[in-house]
Amino acid sequence: MELKEKLVSSFLAFEEEYTGANDDLHKIRNQAIKDFETMGFPSRKEEDYKYTSLKSILKEDYSLFPKKENAIEYKDIKKYLIHEIDTYDLVFIDGIYSSHLSSTTHDKIDVCLMSSALNKDLYKPVIDNYFNKLAPKNGLNSLNTAFTKEGAFIHIHKNTMADKPIQIINFSTGNESSILVQPRNLIVVDENSHCQIIERHQSLTEHPVLTNSVTEIFADKRAIVDYYKIQNDKLSASLIDNTYIEQQSESFCSVHTFSLGGKLTRNNLNFYQRGERIDSTMKGVTIIEGKQHVDHNTLVHHIEPNCESHQDYKGIFDEKSVGVFNGKVVVEKEAQQTNAYQSNNNVLLDDKATINSKPQLEIFADDVKCSHGCTIGQLDEEALFYLQSRGIPKKEASGLLMYAFANNVLESVKIPEIKKRINKLIAHKLGVELGFNL
Repeated sequence: MELKEKLVSSFLAFEEEYTGANDDLHKIRNQAIKDFETMGFPSRKEEDYKYTSLKSILKEDYSLFPKKENAIEYKDIKKYLIHEIDTYDLVFIDGIYSSHLSSTTHDKIDVCLMSSALNKDLYKPVIDNYFNKLAPKNGLNSLNTAFTKEGAFIHIHKNTMADKPIQIINFSTGNESSILVQPRNLIVVDENSHCQIIERHQSLTEHPVLTNSVTEIFADKRAIVDYYKIQNDKLSASLIDNTYIEQQSESFCSVHTFSLGGKLTRNNLNFYQRGERIDSTMKGVTIIEGKQHVDHNTLVHHIEPNCESHQDYKGIFDEKSVGVFNGKVVVEKEAQQTNAYQSNNNVLLDDKATINSKPQLEIFADDVKCSHGCTIGQLDEEALFYLQSRGIPKKEASGLLMYAFANNVLESVKIPEIKKRINKLIAHKLGVELGFNL
């Protein structure tokens, strides 16, 4: 049985078990499974998936609904957590909340479970206003909505600064078989509030794992959201990450995505600016090798005047790896005085590596400053020779040049411990000891 048919046939039993008496959720899920049945999984016939085929990851016989949490201790996952600083932690194992590995508190900061938010009257006003209101209707989003069981619900109340970062960590064990997990996150940051969030999906098994994640983020007036995605999974794991962000006037949102591991990674990242004097930042570093595949599909929709957006994605591709960057900036007629910048720069270390880059601008306003650009090349032989002439071995010299190439993305990381962790991951990925304090 194909995966699509298996999911549709399994929906009724899942819905009866996990929806309970929530009539609104019944309606949302039933409509979502109908939408998924109609649209199915995206294929390369669709323009946005022209360079990324999901066939290889959809042919597995995934276990859809793990019944219980596998036993994992803190020592098993410590290396994946940013434990150098105090954080609020939400840890999920095979899609199931792990209370003994999590730590949350509530003081104008609601950090809890999506299942609680969907079924408790306390959170109903926020759920009614925001849940499933931003993610576009497509096959992957509808599939996630239909089978939404667990994930993170974060609500930062008005005039509140989260006193420490929030970590959302999804572990997959799949000890006996392949597994499909579909976390759903809703993050609402009220007026004049601020939060920092770290997200990671990590497989702990050699069995194939497919994660289809959906995150909706709402930033109210003058809110600040600082979001970091660390993607450094095993080669048996694939990730489809769908993140949608809506901003109100004078808000600032930034998303840094570090794609270093995994079999296939697809990042769908959309920003919608619904106010004036908004700033949106999207930055990423991709370093892959072998037959790894990473696809960044981005959108910034400028709807109101006097706003800015900045996109800067760097990629380093070795062996037979494939990179994709499909970035779009849309500037509506009313969005005068828009400043929008988009850059995608790539280095190919092997003749068999591939990068498909497609930066796009759609501008309907006449008083804007917009630019986009793409570069694809190899390491500078003259710079490499210069470093070697100063006694630096070729491997380390190449590592220094590649590190320097990616470094301007790291400069905007605001959490020092994150910057240090990413530096170490990049050094390890490049296979060099950089020889200075990271």
